Amino acid sequence: MKLEGKTAVITGGGRGIGAAVAGSLAEEGVSVVVSARSESEIDAVAEQLRSRGHAAWAVPCDVTDPTQVSGLAETATEHLGQVDILINNAGTVTSAPLKSLTLETWNRTLAVNATGVFLCTKALLPGMVERGWGRVVNIASIAGKTGGPYISAYSASKHAVIGFTRSVAAEVATSGVTVNAVCPGYVNTPMTDRSVERIVEKTGADPESVRETMRRTSPQNRLMEPEEIALVVVNLCDPGARGMNGQAVVIDGGGVQS
Repeated sequence: MKLEGKTAVITGGGRGIGAAVAGSLAEEGVSVVVSARSESEIDAVAEQLRSRGHAAWAVPCDVTDPTQVSGLAETATEHLGQVDILINNAGTVTSAPLKSLTLETWNRTLAVNATGVFLCTKALLPGMVERGWGRVVNIASIAGKTGGPYISAYSASKHAVIGFTRSVAAEVATSGVTVNAVCPGYVNTPMTDRSVERIVEKTGADPESVRETMRRTSPQNRLMEPEEIALVVVNLCDPGARGMNGQAVVIDGGGVQS
């Protein structure tokens, strides 16, 4: 286990991709802090990891709140001693035609998906640079590389994550720290379930037909699984992956090739 003894903070760690990443890192010997707004969900994830013999703590945090992010960094450091790895996974999905998109929804989407990444990275990256080793992995989306109808706010937020990733990666390139993004297509998670529900509510479409449309966005005609995303994240955290920096790795079965 090349990551044994390392430590990590995973935001949005209560379910889906975040929970899968926490589990995969823990299996590699990483002590983890899982964070999200939903305290019950992260408590359950941390308890499950501890029941398997891993070191895990749950720390609630709203990543859009600078005070709470500072508290997360402080509490995580108390539990872990130091934070070697940051997985910025907290996010929200919104969809609406531009004519119906409100400023409130726009601001909230950018706050969670982009500003949250900024705040958490700003809080935890300096310690990694000071120690000469660290990994930051930002969970973006293929929407950060392409556009699509009704997702202008979401797509803009994920483009921002990729731009932020590339710029910060350039800043720390000689420090021993790497900063990368992972860009999944549709993933079989509760967030995707909610997206299906919203589409059905707005259009009256059959839920299975909506899911089939999502599956067809991948040449493999399937949704990605959270564990597949976690595998790529763990690989980016590997000490041997030091040459991977400023990249936005797509995982969608080959639909977006870049």
